[in-house]
Amino acid sequence: MMTRTLAQVFACCSRSILSTVAAAALLCSAVWCAAADAGKPLPNIVIIFCDDLGYADVGCFGAKGYTTPNLDRMASQGVRFTNFHVAQAVCSASRAGLLTGCYPNRIGIHGALVPKSNHGIADSEMTIAQVVKQKGYATGMAGKWHLGHHPQFLPVHHGFDEYLGLPYSNDMWPHHPESKPNTWPPLPMIEGDKTIKVGLTGKDQEQLTTQYTERAVRFIEKNKDRPFFFYLAHSMPHVPLYVSDKFRGKTARGLFGDVISEIDWSVGQVLGALERCGVADNTWVIFTSDNGPWLSYGDHAGSAGPLREGKGTAWEGGTRVPCIMRWPGKLAAGKSSGAMLMTIDLLPTIAKLVGAELPKHKIDGLDVWPVIADRKGAKNPHEAYAFYYANNQLQGVGTGDGRWKLQFPHTYRSLAGRPGGTGGIPAKYDPRKVEQPELYDLQSDIGEEKNVIAGHPDIAKRLNAFAEKMRADLGDTLTKRQGNGAREPGRLPGTTK
Repeated sequence: MMTRTLAQVFACCSRSILSTVAAAALLCSAVWCAAADAGKPLPNIVIIFCDDLGYADVGCFGAKGYTTPNLDRMASQGVRFTNFHVAQAVCSASRAGLLTGCYPNRIGIHGALVPKSNHGIADSEMTIAQVVKQKGYATGMAGKWHLGHHPQFLPVHHGFDEYLGLPYSNDMWPHHPESKPNTWPPLPMIEGDKTIKVGLTGKDQEQLTTQYTERAVRFIEKNKDRPFFFYLAHSMPHVPLYVSDKFRGKTARGLFGDVISEIDWSVGQVLGALERCGVADNTWVIFTSDNGPWLSYGDHAGSAGPLREGKGTAWEGGTRVPCIMRWPGKLAAGKSSGAMLMTIDLLPTIAKLVGAELPKHKIDGLDVWPVIADRKGAKNPHEAYAFYYANNQLQGVGTGDGRWKLQFPHTYRSLAGRPGGTGGIPAKYDPRKVEQPELYDLQSDIGEEKNVIAGHPDIAKRLNAFAEKMRADLGDTLTKRQGNGAREPGRLPGTTK
């Protein structure tokens, strides 16, 4: 009956009335869709990203000399992922992988950007914040950005509604023990895309963890009635280490332990805000680190535990980081998962969960929610992962199931068994070389101690074939290969590098 009535109306209405009726119909449809989805609210997402936190620097991952009760509680209420990796074991590159779902060299971000850098994340790239913006999310960030410090590269121009933090590492200032006079400009604090303070002091740095945490809590309280995404990127425990008075001297591990205790407090504040605002059950919280520990700093650095080497290498100690995820009712409580995952997979996983579109350009991550949620029979969809480092060097590749890793000939840094430095002054690394390809079975040899390539030529052949595909796509300076799939970063006008 309704269809016939509308047909009669359409037949005798003018074009303008038809437009009005069509618009009303669309509006009614939109209202109906909103009502239909009302019972399934979009999930909130919080990512807490530490700087230089090692694999064994959290209580439930084996930390010693201090406790992390809030992180341990989070693990007891969620899942501890023991085979979670970053895309590269260094600051800017790691953050590029996390936020864009791409290998960082695909988008022209290598290593760690410095205050004199004239490039950053390109306008054409899509961040997690821009992905969820499609679905009406509130988006905020506090902490270390490190994807370009010029205004056009800052978070508020890449999908974030608000931002407070440092544009790069907290050691990029004139007072660092290793810094020569005038090596770095005064350290700035930025809000939005404006510098609100120039020349942060040690006293200022003591308050960074607290400042970032307070901003996160306020954001949650302000946006509790709508879907939100918050990215809390702590500057600590990257050297130089600073801690507020409320945690100074509180642990047996010294300053490093005090700093981690304050990060643990921060996690507790965020979880508490979610619970207090009544949104904890609808919030996916992800805690992890940008790379492994900066081992040369000794007592001011963390630990990779059983893993080989640390930050700045493609060994497990550089790329495998602690990861805890909590989402009550969606993720099992108190579980431990050894499934292989990488930060590049978070963007496409989030996009699928919230029903947002992926970027039109190629990305490298894949939806891994079935693996994260431990669905029966779920397997990592990647054939393998690539481990690039330095200036586009393909140093290793690993199977998607996380068992096998092939290291290619390259030079890496190592303390060669010597202890690191003390009091914030680093020890010097030695250069070491992988002379021939080496294959490791991480299932039985997590410390990458025994090269088993002679016994598994089929595995090596399969990983070599994947490496060749990566070289054709993204290139490899170790083998002098040029790829055709890399994109340019954003650049300041008039600059070429």
